[in-house]
Amino acid sequence: MIDSSFLAWPFFEDRHRHFAASLNAWAGDAIGGKVDHHDVDAACRSLVRSLGEAGWLRASVPEAYGGLTPSYDVRTLCLARETLAYHDGLADFAFAMQGLGTGPITLFASDDMKQRYLPPVMRGEAIAAFALSEPEAGSDVAAMSTTATPDGPGHVRLDGVKTWISNGGIADHYVVFARSGEAPGARGLSAYIVDADTPGLTIESRIEVIAPHPLATLRFEGCRVPLTKRVGEPGGGFKVAMATLDVFRSTVGAAALGFARRALDDAITHAASRHLFGAPLSDLQMTQAALADMATAVDTSALLVYRAAWTKDGGAARVTREAAMAKMHATESAQTVIDKAMQIFGGLGVTKGVKVEELYREIRALRIYEGATEVQKIVIARELIKMAEAKHARLSSHPAKG
Repeated sequence: MIDSSFLAWPFFEDRHRHFAASLNAWAGDAIGGKVDHHDVDAACRSLVRSLGEAGWLRASVPEAYGGLTPSYDVRTLCLARETLAYHDGLADFAFAMQGLGTGPITLFASDDMKQRYLPPVMRGEAIAAFALSEPEAGSDVAAMSTTATPDGPGHVRLDGVKTWISNGGIADHYVVFARSGEAPGARGLSAYIVDADTPGLTIESRIEVIAPHPLATLRFEGCRVPLTKRVGEPGGGFKVAMATLDVFRSTVGAAALGFARRALDDAITHAASRHLFGAPLSDLQMTQAALADMATAVDTSALLVYRAAWTKDGGAARVTREAAMAKMHATESAQTVIDKAMQIFGGLGVTKGVKVEELYREIRALRIYEGATEVQKIVIARELIKMAEAKHARLSSHPAKG
């Protein structure tokens, strides 16, 4: 990275600076320009193995199961995603899904389930997935229609369809959310660990997107799962999902930040070397203005991302507002930064095989998944209103004395 001065910010400790520098050096040697994007399944399997063997996936699980820290350190997760995204989008994807796919297990599963599933994920020997979205239930989790019905002693039967599932088709296990019926709406959902070879679970179709990633639609027909693999309490699935996203939503902003930082670095290098009208492109005031806008967008995104991560690591029970702001701003800003980089590259910027063209395809999905920008705005507004109502209630219960 051309500019790593952000690591001196007070959000970070020396261990974070060492982690980021070490991962950046490793990724530059092991990943940069070496990932085969034409076979994403094989590439992701290889990346998971490499990340596990090198010890980087230790950041995704707690220390008690072989991990790096006693519990999630969100700043470390964000630094990992930013650094890996800078080098390669699939590398970031491989790392991120190991964490998101086991997040519910780490936060809510029994110790037996943690012992069984977390170490293989940490070593890169197993691939994890998080199955929440459905054809008619993405951001509106309460609209979920996949069902979990009692099926004999100690089991439930899953029936329904999940779609847009990252690692779908290559995962060794999925954390699946289904309507278990304890109460209406979001209060009647539960989460279950489903091994990929469980009878009744099939890969209905693979999904091709503009930036290739392993995505699939899953179908559950009479898929019988033991209650010992339920994650969290009966009817607690919404809580499980939201708590997991509360940890990992900031990291989506960090991935976007990595893409934006790479686009800025490449644009600076290109502008300095490309000559136009007898002088470097970087001498043009319009180019300088674009670079200034891009650099400001990168820094504001970084401030929001690492504020959210630092707040969570500081012991905050929830960082719903902070994480939503970070995710929204970083992904939207990265889209703008990358677009400006493409403009600086000119025709070369839309050429297949050029990094900035790849970044342009990679960034687009981040503005949608784990809560689209429009949903983040609703989340932020609702949190602000909730805070105002709580303040009003406090003042009403303790009126000022005249």
